[in-house]
Amino acid sequence: MTIGTAWLADPRCIAFGGYRVVLARGLSADELAGRLAAAVLYDAEHIAVAVGEHTGESLLRLMDETYGDPSDGIGLRLGHTGDWSYAVAYGGWPGEFGPPAPLSEGGAHVCVLEYEEENGKPVPPDFAYFHDGRLLSGCNLHLDASWGYRGVDGDPATAARLQELLTAAGLPDPDRDRGDVHRTALSVLDGFFGFALPRDEIVTGTLPAVLLEPA
Repeated sequence: MTIGTAWLADPRCIAFGGYRVVLARGLSADELAGRLAAAVLYDAEHIAVAVGEHTGESLLRLMDETYGDPSDGIGLRLGHTGDWSYAVAYGGWPGEFGPPAPLSEGGAHVCVLEYEEENGKPVPPDFAYFHDGRLLSGCNLHLDASWGYRGVDGDPATAARLQELLTAAGLPDPDRDRGDVHRTALSVLDGFFGFALPRDEIVTGTLPAVLLEPA
């Protein structure tokens, strides 16, 4: 079983369109889903509605049946590995969530990993790690100055240590393949933060799922 986040750098690793994965320590998967529902930016308040256990493909089929198009809704598949809970987003998630800092309120540790893979601009993958409402570290994972990368942001001590590790891994390197940079950067994050994200469970397994619906 592949544990960690580096596999997210594989093309269409989870579904067409890219990935949005949220990891949390100090929150159950259900608590994380509730906080993500509250972060949806639509006018109405949203809640997480359980829809049973699903593979990624079966959840997308359910969303197609429910909304007419999966991109017209947001679904999550939920799980946990070791100390980490996780939520994997499906459907029309790009641009639909508010600032992630509140997800970590009350002492939780929360990491948001997001990549709009099919965006033609192209938007780089993004990483942000929060604890108790405060950004500890964050950067774009292409480490590309054309997208505003000027080093790791966040708590000075944490951000500086992460930057040291990225530098030791040979990043940033404008001549290096972006996919390789993406994978290497995720591997550095895994080593530094001890992230756990089981590829087999997410790609081929069945997990509890919710739809984020108006209350």
